Amino acid sequence: MYLVHAALRPVSPGRSLPLDARELLLAAVRPEDRVEHLVVHPDAVPDPVLGVYLVADSLAEAEGRTAAFCRRVLAAVPQLTGWKAAGAAAPLVVPFYERLLSTPGRSWPEWS
Repeated sequence: MYLVHAALRPVSPGRSLPLDARELLLAAVRPEDRVEHLVVHPDAVPDPVLGVYLVADSLAEAEGRTAAFCRRVLAAVPQLTGWKAAGAAAPLVVPFYERLLSTPGRSWPEWS
């Protein structure tokens, strides 16, 4: 399973996602999308982000299917007209681990 983030950008600046965006997106999922879970982060900066958890054989396939899903849904769901996907990619976890490593007093278990 992969987590892919898709940035959602309004065609006209200043628009907000509908409050029921997650439900609208979920209703449009097809079995062949292999989507397991969706999360919407409407307040992400600079654009709202859709987190798509899906089953795929590779990261490239997961990113491609997420982008295709977003294009299809944003074009088909009337309440999401005026939005476009500005990219789909797996989020990097490097900042998380760097923060863990820099935590004062943090000790790591030794390997036996």
